[in-house]
Amino acid sequence: MVFQGFNLFPHRTLLQNVMMAPMVVKNTDREEAAGLAEHLLRKVGLSEQMDRYPVNLSGGQQQRGAIARALAMAPKVMLYDEPTAALDRALVDEVLDVMRQLGAEGLTQIVVTQEMRFAREADRVVYMEAGEIVEISGKGAIFERPQESRARQFLECFA
Repeated sequence: MVFQGFNLFPHRTLLQNVMMAPMVVKNTDREEAAGLAEHLLRKVGLSEQMDRYPVNLSGGQQQRGAIARALAMAPKVMLYDEPTAALDRALVDEVLDVMRQLGAEGLTQIVVTQEMRFAREADRVVYMEAGEIVEISGKGAIFERPQESRARQFLECFA
């Protein structure tokens, strides 16, 4: 799971943050964990920042680091809770590009977001309100012709 707040350990480098879970949870040896972490950090465009601490990274870099950390556990499904909410516009695209790349590679992703540009690209959209499913649609259909009045009202804000 990737949270809105990046939740990286501030006293560890980005590389150490990504190495930690495989070593602690899966008993992966340090050398193998380091190789995996380096590979994943390159994958999310952070090869130059591996030895930096979170405080020295932009919000987008921290979020991509959090994605690499989650990928280190080889998930079948990635869950994201508002992964771009705390980022300024310039950094949002960095994170969304990584998520698009993961989707293109076949990773199933469930994303809670108000980033409507990105939601339009989804294979399936579920509109929820007050913890209740209001409407489910296939690719982009809810944006073209929402069936439920609450969904219509919400989407009018983004028209």
